[in-house]
Amino acid sequence: MTASLNPWFHVNKLATGKVRTNSIMNTLRKPDGTVTSSILETMNVMLDHRITDDGEEENQHHKNIRKIIEEPIYTSDDAEFTQGEIKQTIEIFNRNKASGMDGITIDTFLRTFNKFPRIVTAIYNQCVKRGSFPRRWKTAKIIPIAKPGKETLWIHPNSIQ
Repeated sequence: MTASLNPWFHVNKLATGKVRTNSIMNTLRKPDGTVTSSILETMNVMLDHRITDDGEEENQHHKNIRKIIEEPIYTSDDAEFTQGEIKQTIEIFNRNKASGMDGITIDTFLRTFNKFPRIVTAIYNQCVKRGSFPRRWKTAKIIPIAKPGKETLWIHPNSIQ
């Protein structure tokens, strides 16, 4: 199927990082109706309006929830993951998904697990025991995709929190 007939052609190119620099969308319609003029300004608008911080409007309920989630959740009666559970989980991952920012595919991760099952299992169990996962595991690459026929990505003013 040619690129003009395949609706996922450009999406796949964006997701795999195979888009030429000059074809990357770099404008965004801001809540005031103006358009960003650089990729840096576009990213700042996205971060300012799509990723919210806890603000001063935080009430006691929010503070109580935050206190609960910051405490380690591991207790003496918690069962550790078994190697079988880890392997079963890895095997059901969708192999058609793009790799993470580290470039590690599901197949590579499964081969690593098959070679070092005790180490991978121990890593996950320590993460759960400590109640903390590495920051790099929580990092995502956000690729804004404009709708067909639109030259800018628009953030609806009501979606800003």
